[in-house]
Amino acid sequence: MNNELQQEAGPEFEFGIYTLGDIVQDCLSGETISPRHRLQEVLAAAQLADQAGLDVFGVGEHHRLDFAISAVPVVLAAIAQTTKRIKLTSATTVLSTTDPVRVFEDFATLDLLSGGRAEIIAGRGAFLESFPLFGYEMEDYKQLFAENLDLLLELNRHEVMNWEGRFRSPLKNAEIAPRPLQQKLPLWVGVGGSPDSAERAGSLGVGMAIAILSGSPEPFRNLAETYRKSGAAAGHAPQDLNIAITSHGYIAKTSQQALDEYYPYYYAYRNAISPSRDQVYRVGADDFARFVAPDNTLAVGSPQQIVEKILYQHELFGHNRFMAQLDIGGLPFGKVAAAIELLATEVAPAVRKELAKKR
Repeated sequence: MNNELQQEAGPEFEFGIYTLGDIVQDCLSGETISPRHRLQEVLAAAQLADQAGLDVFGVGEHHRLDFAISAVPVVLAAIAQTTKRIKLTSATTVLSTTDPVRVFEDFATLDLLSGGRAEIIAGRGAFLESFPLFGYEMEDYKQLFAENLDLLLELNRHEVMNWEGRFRSPLKNAEIAPRPLQQKLPLWVGVGGSPDSAERAGSLGVGMAIAILSGSPEPFRNLAETYRKSGAAAGHAPQDLNIAITSHGYIAKTSQQALDEYYPYYYAYRNAISPSRDQVYRVGADDFARFVAPDNTLAVGSPQQIVEKILYQHELFGHNRFMAQLDIGGLPFGKVAAAIELLATEVAPAVRKELAKKR
């Protein structure tokens, strides 16, 4: 196969990064950058990821003053104008409190602007501030997500919609415009640890993005098994059942450098964004090494260590996408940029080479 055909088909294992645009005081300098500066860093990271050859860039949705990104499609549309090939995804779209029609139209527009690079990872979100903000009831948490996900899938299939549900006004011969450049927008469901969510994603035939931010990945293995079993029972082809693993991470030339540079910012981030003042992260620097061990999900270390960690997880999940959140806790952009380069130029080629040997 020539290079042109390989590029058209895309890599068999994809690498990406994502950001939530958190605004946390730099624990070493004491400085806190402005939301404008933070968004400029997000755009710069996306450009660098695109130029370095990574496959996916994602931005997540929050509605708090300590995060700069609430309007995900707007940020991705800005990124689309300064990048050429990288896929652009939400990470995640909080679908429980967002009108699916608006979500679809926004991402279809992004798809047109980006030349067919838009994706959606839909989830329920780790924070709950969007419920009172947009006038939804917490007691409808699960039902809202299920109904909105089903509607979003239908919107992806049909230009004209007739639909009726519980939480929004009916659609009667409604024209859903614009249509994306791709035949359909790629849809993923973001999953924490719920087997029910994995079963739903498999039965619907959409991708599943598993967020494993710390601890052993082995307890999540059942999610991949449930997802594939459910997908097969619903008649979906194995090649259409895609799994992504998303993790916190940081890469430096040596393992000690990665630990030394990342730990203070990770510690600051965990405490700054905690949903409760009672949930204090108290892991000391000496103990932090246990949290980045080969059998732990936290992807911090040298390039070779990250390669080994991804390959170990691939044995568990058989996933075909890995995405790391690198820029947390006020970590200076120069360090983030260096980690992006190492992920693209050292980790990704080595992982793909080893997976090719197995195939």
